[in-house]
Amino acid sequence: MKSERLKSLDALRGFDMLWIIGGEFVIRNLAKATDWKVFNVLAQQTIHKSWEGFHFYDLIMPLFLFMVGMSIPFSFNKRISLGESRRTIYFHSFKRAVILFILGMVCQCNLLAIDPDDMFLIHDTLQAIAIGYFFSTLIYSTLKIKAQLIFTFGLVGIYWAIMQFVPVPGYEAGICTHEINPAKYIDKLVLGKFDDPTADYTWVLSSLGFVATVMTGVFASTIIRAEKIKMRFVHSQNSMIHKTVILAILGACMVTAGQVLNIWYPIIKRLWSASFILHSSGLSFLLISVFYYLIDVKGYQRWAFWLRVIGMNSIAVYMASYLFPFQKIGHIFIFGLEQYTGSFYPVLNSIVSLAFVYLIMYWMYKKKTFVKV
Repeated sequence: MKSERLKSLDALRGFDMLWIIGGEFVIRNLAKATDWKVFNVLAQQTIHKSWEGFHFYDLIMPLFLFMVGMSIPFSFNKRISLGESRRTIYFHSFKRAVILFILGMVCQCNLLAIDPDDMFLIHDTLQAIAIGYFFSTLIYSTLKIKAQLIFTFGLVGIYWAIMQFVPVPGYEAGICTHEINPAKYIDKLVLGKFDDPTADYTWVLSSLGFVATVMTGVFASTIIRAEKIKMRFVHSQNSMIHKTVILAILGACMVTAGQVLNIWYPIIKRLWSASFILHSSGLSFLLISVFYYLIDVKGYQRWAFWLRVIGMNSIAVYMASYLFPFQKIGHIFIFGLEQYTGSFYPVLNSIVSLAFVYLIMYWMYKKKTFVKV
């Protein structure tokens, strides 16, 4: 198990990427074309919450970070088994983090504009991953599991305490509006002219949360990788069943904890608040428990093949979604059908665009071409 690729992780990664490369447009366009209540409700879930609260679409970024954390124990232990020194592994992790950070600048920080006046330093998921991945690698490789847990939830606690009790100059403590909150204040202070004044996402102080989110993925992976694990009330000799139950229970506990903490400090993705960390990480635990049970425990793999094709090239998919207008590319091939399909043409265009991306990923999969950094 330790040396094998976790198929459920690849499939879950593909599920996450699906909503980045066009899955959301299919749902939204179906809602517009049919005006059916079920599609209208689903369409609402494909839009980020503007501030407080949580929609399904708000899970995409933390789930991505969570899965990066899940890959750390597999990657680190494989490199150790191959005889690589810790110094080499740390250098590789740092180099990978730098590359991810730069790619993030390409996606959302206007790096390609080559204009310092129009450039931001940090404003992308890949940069959050870079920070969380590098420091989580250090934490995982230097601390025992109990110390990892203490350190991780210590980060969550410290971040919550700062946001709750440290006031922004001129205001009372605990304020968390779009413009007035400690995390936003720190961003303006540290990033200066390279801070995006139009964005209400925060990054510098929120990095404590990015690391914590990645570490929750490390914990999920540690459970799956464990040699022997057993729960007394689970009547099965299959340790993988026990692992599934543990993942699900921990997920439910974290979702509950996030909702409880939400009473004092709300779930806000744009601040990566402590309640958001617990809530989203709990949902990520629940999702991996389902995918792990169906794919790795029960062996139902055929249904998830297409998701694995996408998930095994997640970085390529992510970059392509920002660099290429797939919705417009799809229109090139089917624009003649618009006159016959009416209000359903956007639905068709979304499906064709999504299929176009998948065919590229499938071709790369068949050629065994996997983009890694």
